[in-house]
Amino acid sequence: MSSSATGAASAYLDDSTSWDALNLDARLLQAIDQLGFSNPTLIQSNAIPLALEEKRDIIAKASTGSGKTAAYCIPIIQNLLSNESTVTSGINSIILVPTRELSNQVTQFLEKLIIYCQKRINILNLSSNLSDQVLNSLLINKPEIIVSTPSKLIQVLEKNVNNQDLIDLQHVKTLCIDEVDLVLSFGYLEDLQKLESYLPIKKNLQTFLMSATINEDLNDLKTRFCSKPAILKLNDENASQSQLHQYYAKTTEFDKFLLAYVIFKLHLVKGKTLVFVNNIDRGYRLKLFLEQFGIRCCILNSELPINSRLHIVEEFNKNVYNLLIATDDTNTQAIEKDEEEEEEEEKSDAETTTAEDSKGTKKKSKSKKNDKEYGVSRGVDFRNVACVLNFDLPTTSKAYIHRVGRTARAGKSGIALSFVLPLKEVGKHKTASLSTSKKDEKVLHRIVKQQSKNGFEIKPYQFDMQQVEGFRYRAEDAFRAVTHTSIREARIKELKSELINSDKLKRFFEENPQDLVSLRHDKELHPARVQSHLKRVPDYLLPEAARQDTKKIGFVPFHKNKVSKNRKRKPTGKKSDPLKSFKK
Repeated sequence: MSSSATGAASAYLDDSTSWDALNLDARLLQAIDQLGFSNPTLIQSNAIPLALEEKRDIIAKASTGSGKTAAYCIPIIQNLLSNESTVTSGINSIILVPTRELSNQVTQFLEKLIIYCQKRINILNLSSNLSDQVLNSLLINKPEIIVSTPSKLIQVLEKNVNNQDLIDLQHVKTLCIDEVDLVLSFGYLEDLQKLESYLPIKKNLQTFLMSATINEDLNDLKTRFCSKPAILKLNDENASQSQLHQYYAKTTEFDKFLLAYVIFKLHLVKGKTLVFVNNIDRGYRLKLFLEQFGIRCCILNSELPINSRLHIVEEFNKNVYNLLIATDDTNTQAIEKDEEEEEEEEKSDAETTTAEDSKGTKKKSKSKKNDKEYGVSRGVDFRNVACVLNFDLPTTSKAYIHRVGRTARAGKSGIALSFVLPLKEVGKHKTASLSTSKKDEKVLHRIVKQQSKNGFEIKPYQFDMQQVEGFRYRAEDAFRAVTHTSIREARIKELKSELINSDKLKRFFEENPQDLVSLRHDKELHPARVQSHLKRVPDYLLPEAARQDTKKIGFVPFHKNKVSKNRKRKPTGKKSDPLKSFKK
């Protein structure tokens, strides 16, 4: 969900427009005021009048954090409130999103907008973790608004194809597809094509297509669902992207773990950090490794129950956890499609061959038992993330953009640091190795090229490994304790725990929010052997300047050291603090 739900940064506000000027219902204005929205954002002040007064379809491109969610939710609620006497009982609006997490967030935001409505507007989240029997009973109540992923909506429609009393879309007035580019990359186009036959003719349907990017893939949806679209391309990307500082550090397989230990143990990065890994085992290996040093962190992946995932995200946003390890292992088919597209693009740039020669052979996607509607790198509203650490580099440049977009949102600054494994280092440390790392240099080349094309720069960063060497033997000791058996046992232990927590969350999430205080997700899982002595950092490991006063340990300054490597520094009366610049 857009961060407009929590108040957009001043970089996106339209000071020339007030909410009163948009002629909204008094009940809706009261809810907007309670949410703390001082002024509409640029996307809201442009899209809402076009949607309400001119009844135009909206195709909007605006960056993350600019208020896209409110830009379509407010017109949907306003239309229902202004036509209370004429609105027929049944489904009036459909909102489609790419992931379960986002469907939950949009539903919660809609409920905040209708808090002052005397006549209750019913909202149903089809992608919630409810049984088919419960969903059917809720559909009988004729909800005005349905929020869902495309696949879940089609599943419900096909199961009840002969039961229009249960679900009938012929009276739908509004269709919104949020995060369109991700919906398409997740392979939902076929579901959207099926949906067309269930909807009224497009001249009777108002459509919102909202995305951070607009490309040629959108044309098919525009033809299918739009009759008179207004295309909004707001130049607000620089407001957020300029605040994102991107760096990559070339390292060895084991040194990824060593550097993570030093960074988080010495608090070299201030604020909340989102760490991305490429598979579930990798996430548990990193957690088991870090917890031996007393570094608390929690795991987020597609294996966990939906209620637990939602609760983890909510508590992370409430600053209960400062470190979240997210497994971006979602949608193999979409990832393979992105890889093929990027490989073909590279070939077309390097060679002038025929289209047939440049096409790669499609790989067969492996079946996944995990939640297909799960998504972390895009669509989930992670708030106030100071740093994104790509512990494992993603396999596509598109995935990189989605990951680093979790920080520097709504005009705030942020850092993205990516560990890159040189090809010559691949396989040298078998236990710490990862199969996707053999593509790191190729993917990095694509990322640098893409960022440069868009006017942004990802800079190289080199840690001063001499300052880190003192921590190496402890890191090796802790790493040896994380065996394959301990990883498997940790996965089973946490899954059992979260299944129990999920049931509790399902029963008490709304009724007894205070009961959830004890349901923490960053408890220790323990490796094969517990080494409590590792949690303390002896003074002798710290640089001399920091031994007397640990407050002198500052965060890693991610910028180049302008002092020449070959030039000797002049001696000064003051000793420098080497931890304030992990660079040579």
